[in-house]
Amino acid sequence: MGHHKRWRDLTARQRTGIGAAASVQLLLAAAAWWDLARLPADRVRGPKWLWTLVIAVNYVGPVVYFACARVPRATTTGQSA
Repeated sequence: MGHHKRWRDLTARQRTGIGAAASVQLLLAAAAWWDLARLPADRVRGPKWLWTLVIAVNYVGPVVYFACARVPRATTTGQSA
């Protein structure tokens, strides 16, 4: 089987890379959850509780949320939302 390194066995550069990736992932998820909490239910495709779970799936969840979950505001001719 593969060899799993312990945190203390990683180089400083590897630790920094993991920390940066984790930070980006958490920021994406936090932004998506914040947006979902503020968005009215009629502007979300599907149940909000389901999107709460989807957002928790690594990088994919928040990206899928921003790409697919939000329903655009209805606009009237000549006005932007």
